[in-house]
Amino acid sequence: MNDQQAPVRDHIRSFVLRQGRVSNAQQRYYDEGMPRFGIPYAAAPLDLAAVFGRGAPRFLEIGCGMGETTAAIAAAHPGNDYLGIEVHTPGVGSLLKEIATRELANLRVIQHDAVEVARDMIPADSLAGIHVYFPDPWPKKRHHKRRLIQPPFVALLATRLAPGGYLHCATDWEEYAQQMLEVLSAEPLLRNTAAGFAPRPEWRPQTKFETRGLRLGHGVWDVLFRRV
Repeated sequence: MNDQQAPVRDHIRSFVLRQGRVSNAQQRYYDEGMPRFGIPYAAAPLDLAAVFGRGAPRFLEIGCGMGETTAAIAAAHPGNDYLGIEVHTPGVGSLLKEIATRELANLRVIQHDAVEVARDMIPADSLAGIHVYFPDPWPKKRHHKRRLIQPPFVALLATRLAPGGYLHCATDWEEYAQQMLEVLSAEPLLRNTAAGFAPRPEWRPQTKFETRGLRLGHGVWDVLFRRV
């Protein structure tokens, strides 16, 4: 990364890069897939029409994890285009495997800090939706400052949505869910689609982890707001 592209870091990172094991398959799909489906970070707005080669509703997926949910959403909605952000190499490799095996033409990946990508690369008023599913809850109080859903970031995301576009968050940590609801409710560009927490919309698949948690009596909370 040259000096002109070096991001200005004005926020606390919501993640810690760990040296997680990358399987041989993940590394192979990473090496083969990033040149085709990866977008390098650059401090300049993306031409999304050029990235996907068409005009279509565009959605940002922040924190793809191992990629199953992101890929399932993209596969179920081929008329939409999806840009996934994930920092951890094993997860990026797994997502690229999903793209290859499902032959998804409507999904691209950026391996970088989501705050910097949203700030520097996503044009204003360009997105039909943003998904933030099960971000790290940072449960210890002294770590709450690391949580992704904070007022400055939500204010930034709201400007990247087109009018009528939505910001959809989900978590299985009740205290974080309350914080999400409070932060989104305080953002003047956003309006709640429900009288509080929202029912899970059809576009968010129920994960195996979520299904197991619900069976054990654990809660899952969805927060769904639209840009005014």
